[in-house]
Amino acid sequence: MDISIVIPAQPYPLPLTLAKTALMVIDMQNDFCTPGGWGDRKGFDVSQTQKPIQSLKVLLAGLRQTPVTIIHTREGHRPDLSDCPPHKLARSRHQKAEIGSEGVMGRLLTRGSKSHDFVDELQPLSTEIVLDKPGKGSFVATDLDLILRQRGIQQLLFTGVTTECCVHTTLRTANDLGYECLLLEDCCASFLPEFHAVSVQMVEKIFGWVTSSTTLLEAISGKKEGAGLCMETLAR
Repeated sequence: MDISIVIPAQPYPLPLTLAKTALMVIDMQNDFCTPGGWGDRKGFDVSQTQKPIQSLKVLLAGLRQTPVTIIHTREGHRPDLSDCPPHKLARSRHQKAEIGSEGVMGRLLTRGSKSHDFVDELQPLSTEIVLDKPGKGSFVATDLDLILRQRGIQQLLFTGVTTECCVHTTLRTANDLGYECLLLEDCCASFLPEFHAVSVQMVEKIFGWVTSSTTLLEAISGKKEGAGLCMETLAR
């Protein structure tokens, strides 16, 4: 059955059809969330990007019981760095976190290394989609749009890191492509909390909707006042 619900959100409630929805878990990688990864080498506080992990664990456990498609993305490059733009490589070198250099978990932001892989707590299931991307956005140089359209996906739930960079870039492109975008604020983070706060405001005011994972899960379970099952239940 295709179930539609209304999710309490800002700037106003969003009708959501679960079978036409995908969860984007963006770049929850050791490189961005674990000491010794790229972010840590660059001097960022990875305790900030670790904050969404527990909320994401709960969210994934809940959504894995629904028809929602789950997609995990990773930013990184081929081992020969042939897909890494020269300016990106030069910037990383200047910032003492050169892409492809050896770190405590293998080569930074390089496919196949532990550093590039997902954090242990959020490893994908074998049935879930893993999308490797060379840039900040998940649509550039990937087949994401094709995957979504072939599955009939029209609405996207956004989580991951960092809110202002890879999450925002993907969300804004999705908005331009015609997808409805719902940001789950407690499942996103930035190395800099002020960047996260401004990014959330921009989504609410311009690009989509904002809510929490708790609100979403309560709406799906029908327990939250003013939410739950409504609209229509359509036979497949």
